[in-house]
Amino acid sequence: MTATPKVIITCAVTGSIHTPTMSPYLPITPNEIVEAAVGAAEAGAAVIHLHARDPETGKPTPDPRLFMDFLPRIKQQTDAVMNISTGGGLKMSLEERLEAAHAARPELCSLNMGSMNFALHHIVPKYDTWKHEWEKPYLEGTKGGIVSNTFEQIERVIVEVGQAYGTKFEFECYDVSHLYTLAHFLDRKLLTPPLFVQTIFGLLGGIGASPEDMMHMRRTADRLFGRDYLWSILAAGKHQMGLCTMGAVMGGNVRVGLEDSLYLAKHKLAKSNAEQVAKIRRILDELSLEVATPEEARTILKLKGGNEVAF
Repeated sequence: MTATPKVIITCAVTGSIHTPTMSPYLPITPNEIVEAAVGAAEAGAAVIHLHARDPETGKPTPDPRLFMDFLPRIKQQTDAVMNISTGGGLKMSLEERLEAAHAARPELCSLNMGSMNFALHHIVPKYDTWKHEWEKPYLEGTKGGIVSNTFEQIERVIVEVGQAYGTKFEFECYDVSHLYTLAHFLDRKLLTPPLFVQTIFGLLGGIGASPEDMMHMRRTADRLFGRDYLWSILAAGKHQMGLCTMGAVMGGNVRVGLEDSLYLAKHKLAKSNAEQVAKIRRILDELSLEVATPEEARTILKLKGGNEVAF
């Protein structure tokens, strides 16, 4: 692994997993997403990971018009790197998942590195009532659904977004096999190092969230990529801060945000994405680890620059 001199903090502000019933603080409308993104950047996030939601219902949507509502406004208020999801939401087609990336031609996009059982159905029993009709069946449907990221689909994203626009990727690896899939595309020379490898822990259907799981992913990535990758850690729910801290001490970068966990501490909902960013930054400061600015993150990740996007 190439250890970075400073830690890149990514903040994923809304995502497509959590639903409005779960937290009143989840950003839904374009205005709320702008406020969340700017607040996270001001708290220390160099990269902002973005999804869109229907402003009325909060349901994840691929509508590029919504992305193009909030992207320019975030850019006007912060110099953070904007990272657009190509994972989208459950049951979206690949064409839908790529609409925002085609419209925005961003510096950075996420790219899931394998098809998987992306299970959320076990969350349903925690709630007796729902704000919107779509929420419960959306979550229950994951018991019988598969999130599709085939070799053909991954290659299309690399070619149609990466090669076409000079966009780099946050390669989202939910299990060890995803690292091997990423190595396959690197071996075929479809990708140029450094690879920004986001290892994801604690989601049902992916690898677990124990320190041993994280070490196994790190060792495997080291063996496959050597010094051709930059490591980042994302852990779901209660595991978020602990594994991010452990990974940062080991030379990795970190990702927080309400997409990954709704909580700031045990039984305490985070009232904003900025609160989570501020917390991980305090931890990094106490450990004498420096936090990267957006421009430093661009240099570390070898991004094309904020002036080369379409918003």
